[in-house]
Amino acid sequence: MGEEGDLVANRLARGCRCFGAWLEPSIIAYGWLSAESEWIGELGLEIRPARGEAYVWNCVTVPAHRGKGLFRALLLRMAEQLKREGLARLWIGSIDGVGEKAIAGAGFIPVLRFRGVSMGGLRWLQVSAAENAEAGLISAARSVLDPPGRRLRLGASLRRAQTRRH
Repeated sequence: MGEEGDLVANRLARGCRCFGAWLEPSIIAYGWLSAESEWIGELGLEIRPARGEAYVWNCVTVPAHRGKGLFRALLLRMAEQLKREGLARLWIGSIDGVGEKAIAGAGFIPVLRFRGVSMGGLRWLQVSAAENAEAGLISAARSVLDPPGRRLRLGASLRRAQTRRH
């Protein structure tokens, strides 16, 4: 896990799960899953999945194995396992189109679109509904991404940038 290897024990201790793909003896792809609150650094937001939901994050395929369908296979396996466990919904995000084909191929549908820029200690964030997204899903996504004490609004916002290692 490279520079994030020191975070593994803490993630597991707080209840996060890690799914992986191996080509003995090495892990060649992995992804984290949390049913609790997680920081989304790219957006500067915290996601708090509702009961019966989880958030898929920090998915990585090592460079030598990219383009082989591992990310999609990992997502399908995660979704299959969590469905057996009774979870009703998985949330996942992609930044700047990375992995969108694999995400769609695993059955995820776009709900919100984000564009963001950080400069000089500030973060500008544009939030919009994805084309053809159902109103109920948009509302659910906005509720799990609510900033503490206020409602995530569609449109642009500017706030102080925050960083967290998690």
